[in-house]
Amino acid sequence: MKKISITESPRDAIQGLPAFIPAQTKADYVNALLKVGFDIIDFGSFVSIKAIPQLSDTDKVVKRLDISGSASRLMVIIGNLKGAEVACRFPAITWLSFPFSMSETFLKLNINSGFDRARLLIDDLLVLCDKKGKSLMVYLTMAFGNPYGDPWNPDLVWRMIENLQAAGVKHFALSDITGVATKESIGVIYSVLQSDFAGHSFALHLHTTPDSWFDKIETAFRNGCTHFDSVIHGYGGCPMTGYELLGNLNTLSLVDYFQQKDMDLNLNQEALLNAAEKARSFYDSGKYS
Repeated sequence: MKKISITESPRDAIQGLPAFIPAQTKADYVNALLKVGFDIIDFGSFVSIKAIPQLSDTDKVVKRLDISGSASRLMVIIGNLKGAEVACRFPAITWLSFPFSMSETFLKLNINSGFDRARLLIDDLLVLCDKKGKSLMVYLTMAFGNPYGDPWNPDLVWRMIENLQAAGVKHFALSDITGVATKESIGVIYSVLQSDFAGHSFALHLHTTPDSWFDKIETAFRNGCTHFDSVIHGYGGCPMTGYELLGNLNTLSLVDYFQQKDMDLNLNQEALLNAAEKARSFYDSGKYS
């Protein structure tokens, strides 16, 4: 039976909040998540403080986290080599994620970079991660199309992944943060990836509405996807896209989906319910609306 992996991503929800949440409050919430049994917890950021001021205290948060007894691994997002080097100073951080894109327009909006410069940076990140014993997750945003008119088709996605895996990238997360993905585009891409890039992992990161997620997850799963990003209660949305009304995939819906299939996610249900209860007051403290 397939093992399902879940990345819980409070980072993706916190980054769009208008009010700053103190480091200790963040740490208390992430510590509750660490008891659930998620495979990865994407909790922080080492990018420009101007870009994501809500996560400017990630260095303080990580020092307050208790990873003893937790099977979860911690991940942070980085936007350049300097941020990656800072992240690598913390033994508790296992994963670095880098937001690459199929859309050069969005790449410039998000990290002020073009394809060529970002591609060279990935080479440097791979060398650094190998040296420091970290793992690199490359997020391929706009993987299912984009609203900017940039070229997109499944063959372009295939060629981009082929190029990146040839450079040494093993872990990818295909991302739709503007709601353009359809079950058809998801099915076409994942069916090809599973056959052509065996030995590589391809997570799915969706921003969606409460009534549009099911068919997309069903299609991804049936075509071999076993790693999903989500956020408890579906909080979040990327402030760089202009599509903030789209939230993240709801973790509770995802868990229920696989439980309906009698699949054991190896999660502590009591800890999950506790985290779900804490989540509302936690995100409300950032004046999430």
